[in-house]
Parts: sequence; structure tokens; C-alpha cells
Amino acid sequence: MSDPIKHECGVALVRLLKPLSYYYEKYDTPLWGFIKLFLLMEKQHNRGQDGAGIASVKLDVPPGFPYIFREREMKSNPMDRIFDKQFKEYAKLVRKGIIHPEFAQSVKQNFDYAAEIYLGHLRYGTSGGYNIHACHPYFRRSNWPTKNLVLAGNFNITNNEELNQNLIEHGQHPLFDTDTQTLLEGIGFHLDQEHDGLYRKFRDDGLKGAEIARRISEELRVLEVIRQASKGWDGGYSLAGLIGNGDVFALRDPNGIRPFHWFANDEVIALASERAPLLTVFDLDQDQVKEVEPGTAIIIKKSGQVSIDRFQDPAPLKQCSFERIYFSRGNDPDIYSERKKLGALLADQVLEESGRDYDHTVFGFIPNTAEIAYYGLLSELRLRRRLEVRDLILGAAKEGRLDESFLDPLIMHGWPRAEKLAHKDIKLRTFISQENDRNQLASHVYDVSYGTLLPGDTLVCVDDSIVRGTTLKTSVIKILSRLNPKKIIIASTAPQIRYPDCYGIDMSLLGKFIAFQAAVSLLKEHGQEETLREVYQLCIAQADKKPVEMQNHVKKIYDRFTTTEISKRISELVTPKTETWKGEVVILFQTIENLHTALPNHSGDWYFTGKYPTPGGYQVLNQAFINYYENSTSNRSY
Repeated sequence: MSDPIKHECGVALVRLLKPLSYYYEKYDTPLWGFIKLFLLMEKQHNRGQDGAGIASVKLDVPPGFPYIFREREMKSNPMDRIFDKQFKEYAKLVRKGIIHPEFAQSVKQNFDYAAEIYLGHLRYGTSGGYNIHACHPYFRRSNWPTKNLVLAGNFNITNNEELNQNLIEHGQHPLFDTDTQTLLEGIGFHLDQEHDGLYRKFRDDGLKGAEIARRISEELRVLEVIRQASKGWDGGYSLAGLIGNGDVFALRDPNGIRPFHWFANDEVIALASERAPLLTVFDLDQDQVKEVEPGTAIIIKKSGQVSIDRFQDPAPLKQCSFERIYFSRGNDPDIYSERKKLGALLADQVLEESGRDYDHTVFGFIPNTAEIAYYGLLSELRLRRRLEVRDLILGAAKEGRLDESFLDPLIMHGWPRAEKLAHKDIKLRTFISQENDRNQLASHVYDVSYGTLLPGDTLVCVDDSIVRGTTLKTSVIKILSRLNPKKIIIASTAPQIRYPDCYGIDMSLLGKFIAFQAAVSLLKEHGQEETLREVYQLCIAQADKKPVEMQNHVKKIYDRFTTTEISKRISELVTPKTETWKGEVVILFQTIENLHTALPNHSGDWYFTGKYPTPGGYQVLNQAFINYYENSTSNRSY
């Protein structure tokens, strides 16, 4: 993705099933679980760099001693800071003789993160503040173990305001902070209800003290708490929670929008947002890691007993296709093959636009996340060329024309040329606050390999997606033009991004999308500006309706033009004004049909088609257009 956007947090959970002494005896460290948490988070660092947090729960800690711990960090390299601090603390305690690693109990008693349960989170901020209070895990405290709740997740809830109102009606005083706080208090309310009901029951039965606490812990119905709390949730989510008594839960939204994976053996149960980190960290085969089924919750009781049950009714599956195009790490075996397929499916458009002139076309990619798709495109082009050459040779052999003069140009020429055209040179510094200054710096973020093109060459560069087009115009195309190609073709493996996301990707401002800007530009050129006012009036008319009754009226703006017309206008909009290069820029986009061919199991495409998986999506789209039309660019639509 040449345009940087923030997206998709990462979650990691480790639940040990043996005493800490077991891991010391087998793996030579009582911190085996803590190290696994670190590795799972490190392997998912692509999912969040705005902040990080960890939490731990120790089992069977006697009264008077803490048993839940949490650490959060929002400074640069937050995850490294957290774990460096804890490992240094552990080493210090060992040096002082307070901890003896061979005696696991000394470790558990004296080191906060020598525990049986771990939860980690990597944050990309898409809503809420950019401070320590917005960083997961969130923690709801109580003196009752079964009322303590720690929560972290990868999600966005579209109806946060409605859920807060429900809390008010329960008599609570919620903070209008983030959707995480809302879910924490909502789950916490029903956890309190469950706890209090059990407390009254056992008290009336004559139980006292520790026996009441033990029975509450055993009979706590975590699934019922989740079922009651999740009524009315609208959004995409994968959530993990720790309860102070040692119970654990993990759940995924009914549409499967957000990803969640898990595995279990007799030593450990582990969950992560992505599958590949689990494969690597625990040295697993593919079939050992399962998806958390949409609409289900995995409940792990303190005893280690695992149950999987549905907490919401089934819904149409709409797994986020952007996870496969860009967000998740490409070393997952299925994602790798899907991205190659996305690249291969661009071949027809690329060949048509380049005139099938292999001798004068050079292929590359930008940014690095597009590399796998680039390999897919090259593989497809080379396969096609091999088949062409084979057929020509067979035809010449039949006609008796197969000689050196025929073979030499056929074999020595006409082969797809690949070069490392561009690479990222520096990271844009956030302390530059003025947009003009940022653009000046952005123009040098990438650099090129000089001398890789010959006069008259066409340059084809694979990108995985184009959101705003800003980086293309201010940086990528300007820098690629230094190679002086006849034409620059940017081939996006994703279709045109036309609509805001509200389930975890920071794409809420409709007017920022280059596809929307292109459609509006065409409306103005064709004297159809009245369409904007018509859509605005339709959006205002349904603004007070229930989300389930809302329609996508913004679609009318795009329906006036073909996809090709919008792509052509995008090409014009991202072409930089320069006196030194007079070549042509062409932007190609994946088709919706080919997207679904490459990603048959991930049909979530609302940012391309406007077909949202939940009613809240249409409400967000409606508000996004109202904000655009009223020039309220500083207001988010959710």
C-alpha cells in the first residue's frame, strides 16, 4: 500500500496448562510462556506500532498478594520497551538471589510475568486518543477475582453511542472514551450480574468465605455473560478476555470480519490474529492451527477445560479481503498463494496497456508489501510467453521453418524484464507538522535504481492498493519518472477503494479517497454537480432512521461513470506536474470479479462495492457523505 493508513490491531494470548516447573524442566526456563507471548507479538508487529500492552494472570495466589499485572507503552518501539523492561527486571532479581530459575515458585512469587495466562496487544489507532489510556489491554478492577476483567481486541464497533446509552439505562456512568471502554463496561456489567447471582445463591446455601469464591469460580457461566453483553454489537471484532479467577474467553464476530486463530495441545493453548505466527512460534503444521469460527466463543476455565459455543446467531460470512491483500504477513501459505494470484490476474490489463512489448517493458513493485503479487504477475507473464514460444516453435517445425535464424530472436528476445526499480529509503518523520513540509520529505521516501531502463521503455510497477493517491503523486511517480520511462503503469492488486471502512481500518473520510475525488471531478466536468446535492438530501432524509433501514445512496455518484472512466481520471489526478518528464501515467485496478476469484474465502469487499456486512456500515457511510458535503472534514463518521 503506497498510501500509509492505520489498521488492524494484533492480539496474542497464551494459556499454560502445566505448572511453571514443568516448563523449566523441559525447556530450561520458567518463562517459556512469557517468551512465547513476546514471539507471537514480535511476529505480528506489522499489525500495530502506535502502542503495545501485556497482561498476566497468576493462578492460585493466596489472599494478600497481587495476581493480575498489566504494562502498556505508547512511546516509540512500544513492544521492545515493554519486554526489555521486564527481562531486565527478571535478570536483576536473579542477580540479587531473589529468584532462582530452577525453583519455579520463587519466580512466580517475585516476578510479575511468571504466570499461567498471558495476553498481549499491538495497537494501530483508528479511533480514540493517542495516549496510554487508549492502549489495550483494558482492566476493570475488583476485590472479587471473578469480577476482575482484562480485555484486548482487534475491532471497531459502529454503534458505540447506542451501547453507551444502554449502560446509562443500567444506571452506570460510562466514560465516552473508546469502543473498548464501552465493551469492557458492557461485559463487566453482565459479569457482575452473574457473579452477584451466584454469590446470593451460595450465601443463602450457607457457604462462607473462600468456599463461596471457589464455587462462584467453578460455576461462573462465561458464555452466558458474553451472550448477554454482545446483544446489539454492530461491528467487526476479535476479542480476548481474562477474568481474575483464571477463566479465559476469546470470540469473533458473526460475519468473520476480523481474523482470529488458535491451537491447543497438552501444554498450552494459544491464540493470535494471524495464523503464520502460531505456525512459527510453536513449530506447527498448517492443519494444527484452526480459525476461531465466526460467532463462536472459546471458553477456557481455570481448570483448563475448553469449550467452544456459539454466542450469536450465524450471519453471512464477510471476511475482510484487505487482510489478504495487504494487512496480514505474506508468509502464511494461503495468503502467499492468494497474493500471487492477485498479481497474476492483472496480466490481461497490463499486457493490453503495455502493448505486449516485452522487449521494452520493465516490471517492478512498490511498496514491499506488493512483492508477492509482483512475483505472481511475473510468473503468469512468463508462463504465457513460454506457451507462445512453444506454439511458434511447433508451428515452425510443421512448416519446415525451424532453423537458427528463426529460433534466435524467438528465444533471446521477448522475455519479461524484471528489475528492482525502487526501494524505501527513509521513514517519514511525524514531527514535521506542516503538510507542505511533509510533502517535500515524502518526495524522497523512495529511491530508484538508476540505469535500469533504456530509452523508450515502459515501466510497470505493482502496488497492492491505492487509497488516497497522495504518496503516488508526491513521491512514487515523481521518483519513478527519474528513470525517464515512456509510460508509467501502476497496477493495483486491489480494486478502487470507494467507500469508508468502519471495522478496523482508518479509512473514514470519504473525500480523501482518490476514487471519490475522481468521480466528483467527472461530475463537475459533465455538468452533473447536482448529483452531489441529490445524494446529500437523500442522506439527510435517512439520517434519523435505524441503520437497518438505511441504503447506500453514495453509489449514485459512481454509477454515473464506468470503472474505466474513473480509473482514467485517477491517472490524471495523480500525475505530478513536472517540467522534466513528459511521459504518461496509467493506473490499473483489479476487477471485483478477479478479486473474488483470487480470494474465494474472503468475500468482504464493502470498501470497494459499498455492500456492508452490518447495518452500522451504512450508517457510517451515510454520515461520511454528510460530513464531506458539509465540509466537516475534521469529524469522523464513527
